[in-house]
Amino acid sequence: MEPLKITIFQAYLFWENVDKNLQNLGLRLSSLREKTDLILLPEMFNTGFTTNVEKCAETMSGKTMHWLYDMSKQFDCVMAGSLIIEEEGKYYNRFIWMSPDGSFVHYDKRHLFSLGGENEKFTAGNSRIIFPLKGWKICPMICYDLRFPAWSRNQQGAYDLLVYTSSWPDKRSAHWRALIPARAIENQAYVIGVNRVGHDGKEVYYSGGSMCISPNGDVVYYKPEDEDLYTFTLNPKELEENRERFPFLEDQDQFNIL
Repeated sequence: MEPLKITIFQAYLFWENVDKNLQNLGLRLSSLREKTDLILLPEMFNTGFTTNVEKCAETMSGKTMHWLYDMSKQFDCVMAGSLIIEEEGKYYNRFIWMSPDGSFVHYDKRHLFSLGGENEKFTAGNSRIIFPLKGWKICPMICYDLRFPAWSRNQQGAYDLLVYTSSWPDKRSAHWRALIPARAIENQAYVIGVNRVGHDGKEVYYSGGSMCISPNGDVVYYKPEDEDLYTFTLNPKELEENRERFPFLEDQDQFNIL
């Protein structure tokens, strides 16, 4: 494993306005002056969190996929975040992992937010996926997945970094601040939650709070309230030393979800 440089973009999003969001995100990203390996964007970064699939869904060959490729190629790094994808008459909240060569893989959100009607419009994913990058094993999740620890359980050290791309409202920010460190400690992995800021079209307020927590529960990065574009480096040494000193993963219960 090599040191991994990650850029979190805690962005203000314009409600259901793909063109304006992509323009704004691209403009802000143009201020990056240092090389990074991975740029993480919030959940539904091109529209804000919405169930208006008829207006906002795209295909896997749509403009946002092309934008992700252009940005990935421009910054020579992986671009990652979720958007609404229509495929064979079904809609998915899909996390895209776009590489500079134009290749990509994806994860479909497993736990759909029934309180917001997401389960009525979207189809849930049924499998996890691990993305490799510079020797790291990275597991993507989407927002509401954070509340379900069995789904993110790090069995047999399946991953080193757990990522939640999110639209987590301020009214439940205390849960966000508690659950992300819990996932890091219990899974002996780095955990990143990238959130958005501002109000959406339903006057729901998002206060950011994007963070990175170490396997020991230490805060690597935390930013409430304001839009922020921040780059930091994760060193594998702390991860390896934590797992060697406290081999808790060896004692975990073994089970299958699906």
